[in-house]
Amino acid sequence: MNKTASALPILSFLPVLPLLLLLHATALRAEEPVPEPRLRYVLGAAIRYQPEYAGARSNEAKISPLWAVQYGRWHISTSGGSGLLGFGSEVRGDGASTELLRSEKVRFGLSLRVDSGRKSAEASVTEGLPDVKRTLRGRLYASYALSSDWQLAGSLSQDLLGKQGGLVGGLDLGWRLRQAAHSEWTAGVGVSFADATNLRSYFGVTPAGSAASGLRTFEPGAGLRDVHAGMGWTYGFTPRWIAFSSLGASVLMSPVADSPLTQRRLGLHAAIGLAYRN
Repeated sequence: MNKTASALPILSFLPVLPLLLLLHATALRAEEPVPEPRLRYVLGAAIRYQPEYAGARSNEAKISPLWAVQYGRWHISTSGGSGLLGFGSEVRGDGASTELLRSEKVRFGLSLRVDSGRKSAEASVTEGLPDVKRTLRGRLYASYALSSDWQLAGSLSQDLLGKQGGLVGGLDLGWRLRQAAHSEWTAGVGVSFADATNLRSYFGVTPAGSAASGLRTFEPGAGLRDVHAGMGWTYGFTPRWIAFSSLGASVLMSPVADSPLTQRRLGLHAAIGLAYRN
């Protein structure tokens, strides 16, 4: 592989750099004072109910651990643990991240995470198709507080190792429905999109894959992945112990809705869990 080709995944972030510089310039004067760094963490577990894969007819329930650690602007988390550190107000996502800017209205930062890809043999429908390899993803995230209860957030996530993970992104609008001394109700709607590389890896069927699986060939281009909505509830029943739950739905959009792997466009997601926060 030549050096130019290997650098393309990283270079794909260049078009968003002007946006980051603009956000930095407009919010620099309003940037909040940096608090004295302190160690914060959350440890817990959740029972999750979700489709076997995006577009699957069958669902699965599983128990998964979650955790997050934060020191100043440095943060590392997995399985949705980041939201529990801030009662659901964080937009960093999973992985290791740092906040480049935090003002009264604007936040943006960078994160890295390991993407496990897909083992095609784990689902009967995808058996015979190529696996999607594990890779490292770089993510740019930003949010803007429209008001004290409304927040607009966006992100771009790129496969940095060229393992056919491609580029994915999303735009979400969230709001706080109700907040009390120990509990919070939140809701949100959003849309996700991806480039052709990502959608072909997860929803495409090559001629070789068609011969192995019996599915018709399918080669999607870049486009929407899904639209989604959901709501969540968090309750701190002691200063340290937190209960949480969520319920949501997503609808796959064209072009992935036309994939032979898509058995059902509507996917339902639910979770309930318990965590200890310090």
